Amino acid sequence: MLQRVLYLIKTYLLTLVIFIVAKWVFMLCNIGGQTFSFIDMLQVTWHGLTLDMSMSLYLIIVPFLCALVSVYVKKIGILRNILKVYYAIISLALALAFVADTSLYAFWNFKLDASCLQYLETPTEAMASVSGGYLLVRLLLVILLTVLFYWVYTRPHWNIFPSRMRLVETIIAILFIPLMVIGIRGGLSESTTNIGQVYYSQNQFLNHAAINPVFSFIASFEKTASNIVDYDFYLEQEWKEMTKDLYPTTSVNTDTLLNTTRPNVIIILMESAGEVVAKYMPRLQELKNEGISFDSCYANSWRTDRGTVCTYSGYPSFPTSSVMKMPSKSQSLPGIAATLQKEGYNTHYIYGGDINFTNMRGYLVAGGFQTLKWMDDYSADEKNSAKWGVRDDITFHTLMQMATTLQSPYLIGFSTLSSHEPWDVPVRKYDDEIGNAFFYLDQCIGQFVDSLKQTPQWQETLIILLPDHSIDFHDIHQESPLRNIIPMVWVGGAVKSPRRIRTICNQTDLVATLLAQMHLPHDQFRWSRDVLSQSYSYPFAMNTYHNGFSVVDSTGLMVYDFDSNRMIADKSTDSKRLEQMGKAILQATTHDLKILGTK
Repeated sequence: MLQRVLYLIKTYLLTLVIFIVAKWVFMLCNIGGQTFSFIDMLQVTWHGLTLDMSMSLYLIIVPFLCALVSVYVKKIGILRNILKVYYAIISLALALAFVADTSLYAFWNFKLDASCLQYLETPTEAMASVSGGYLLVRLLLVILLTVLFYWVYTRPHWNIFPSRMRLVETIIAILFIPLMVIGIRGGLSESTTNIGQVYYSQNQFLNHAAINPVFSFIASFEKTASNIVDYDFYLEQEWKEMTKDLYPTTSVNTDTLLNTTRPNVIIILMESAGEVVAKYMPRLQELKNEGISFDSCYANSWRTDRGTVCTYSGYPSFPTSSVMKMPSKSQSLPGIAATLQKEGYNTHYIYGGDINFTNMRGYLVAGGFQTLKWMDDYSADEKNSAKWGVRDDITFHTLMQMATTLQSPYLIGFSTLSSHEPWDVPVRKYDDEIGNAFFYLDQCIGQFVDSLKQTPQWQETLIILLPDHSIDFHDIHQESPLRNIIPMVWVGGAVKSPRRIRTICNQTDLVATLLAQMHLPHDQFRWSRDVLSQSYSYPFAMNTYHNGFSVVDSTGLMVYDFDSNRMIADKSTDSKRLEQMGKAILQATTHDLKILGTK
């Protein structure tokens, strides 16, 4: 068995070395316009190692199975032939991936993914951008690398001896299976191996260089092929006409809410804290009266990854697509952090969970957040204080430290996590475990606000409280008008005076509304509206849930379900128009998503 184990280890290490060398070649071939050092190359190698290790384990599954079968057979010729065919396929696949990734990056500025397959439908247009000599050189490189990789892979062999301990060797092999699964998965944490976990730098080229192109291609395939759904309800000129005035991108005679145009900004995304749980959050209700409360704000989505993008990029959500999980798309989005960074703001993010989950790290770094503090930056006891990571009272303490020590002006984004199933919080106020978790979050918020009030920083700070999304709660579901209403509350010394704003709006409207208050343009956030501007003449809100959407305006609520292709809630006096408008918006935003990152 030792010979077989050594063979697998050699194959695994060879694959790992190939991936590392490919990173260096990628960087050197795309050095034009980029600045990096040898230290950067080492850091790229280190940060990208997890994806390389996971992908290397994927690629030795077939050799592992052949090694296991060899325990029971004496004639191994057929196994050797299987491996020769397998290595020929793998060698060609790796050669194609490396050449395509390295060559196309100059055109795309994002890593190889399955979107390249769409160009196979129109090869003439795809080849029009390059010369015949360019293509010939790439073809020769693919052939050369295929031969080289095949030679490398077929060099190591194990010596087969008749097995006298088949049962023992089989047990040993079986014990290796869970270790391989854990390695491929990336550990035992909630998040699995994903592209976002290798992001570490404000320099996107270094982040891209760290990504394993084979992993990127495979990970993106399902999303590109399946998750971006074509909504073909209307002709292009029709949906453009139906949506042309719905999302104004300029502000006209905007009302003023703040007493400064350059406050410190703290945005607290309260996990799941929709208005459905308002009775468990009495301190938040008090803050609504102390500051500015947007009483008719609606969540755009039903998941944290979607809601985070909606909040910080002002970008819409989709019934089946998660933009955060699509690096080539999410990295192309505008971000409030990047916008404020250009105005001299220090930008920071706090999250007590696994920031690699759903490509969150990649999105935040690409969106302009300079420093990230997350679960692994806390002690072992702290990061095991709750199921999902670091408990909220601990991360709120971090927020307090940052708010009182960072150089002004700053933007701090903060995602809470304790108000999430399994609702494990250190407070027992209610028998209802869900309500109990939100009461705990409410206490943390109240204590933070009360503490910050005692500091000099309070006078120059704006705290924005809103959830990432709402939840189904008791008998409140998607068909209920209350389901997707969320609190959006602005408090702090930067607020001019208390006020209740009852204009219907979306979570995505935060960006444009805030930037307008800071006298900054927001036209790049084309799906975000300044709620206080006279240009916002038709107040409405839209929400998407799994394979469905809802629209609400002054006439009421309409909910449409794609699984059944029908309206499942008709609580508007003009539901048919809302259905048509919602479909047109989905068609427009999906069109935007498809071209995002391709220009």
